[in-house]
Amino acid sequence: MKELIAEREFQLGHSISLVEIAEQTGISRGTLSKIANEKGYNTVTGNIDKLCAYFECEVSDLMTYIKEG
Repeated sequence: MKELIAEREFQLGHSISLVEIAEQTGISRGTLSKIANEKGYNTVTGNIDKLCAYFECEVSDLMTYIKEG
């Protein structure tokens, strides 16, 4: 997600914070922080949908499947 934030900042021409993303998406800042910083964090599909809409991206831009074991 950090790469998407950097791309969005470039598009907008200014830095954006998790607070701003939270306000725009309706996802709490705490949840956004966990998504951005905790490897393997589980979130609901609604949050993924909101983030894809905000960043104008595909699900695969937000996450990668890693087989366990």
